Amino acid sequence: MTLLTLVRHGQTDWNLARRIQGATDIPLNETGRADARTAAERLEGTTHHAIYSSPLLRARETAEIIATELGLGAPVLVPDIREREFGEGEGMLVSDYMKTYGDWLAPVPGAETLDEVAVRAMDALDEIARDSRRRSTPVAESVIVVAHGGVIRSLISHVSGGTLPHAGDPIVNGSAHRFEVSPGVLRLLDQSVLI
Repeated sequence: MTLLTLVRHGQTDWNLARRIQGATDIPLNETGRADARTAAERLEGTTHHAIYSSPLLRARETAEIIATELGLGAPVLVPDIREREFGEGEGMLVSDYMKTYGDWLAPVPGAETLDEVAVRAMDALDEIARDSRRRSTPVAESVIVVAHGGVIRSLISHVSGGTLPHAGDPIVNGSAHRFEVSPGVLRLLDQSVLI
């Protein structure tokens, strides 16, 4: 069993403007860098053995800040925990996206569904747990994974059978969500344990 703390990356200018980033590689802004430092402060009371990250700049930079603050090695980049691909919705303002498509579950040309995101992210988390046990001596039991709001939302929804997060509950920049992973099983322990 491995404990995974999924942290949403810090704020970007597109988050601030309420623009859908998806696979667009947007850097953190100054507030986002502060979000990462605050997340690190809140995580420092718990032992963590390793840190992994989406390769997108906003997540990678958040992970690098957290790793530096906590004295961890460089983040290991994992492509399959990247943000949801929004297809034609990429770059749209959230308000325009909702007017055009109705909600987050509506089909959008070229976009991944939340279920597709959950499947690839769950596979990636299984691999992270295996990899962290191989890399670490002693065996890594607690790992930080810096990801994205859409990835975290899809995982919470999947493991809760669609009952969480509640409609309108945001996945806040810099928030942390604790999961337990064992072969083929992912379980939510705490939602938004750090905000």
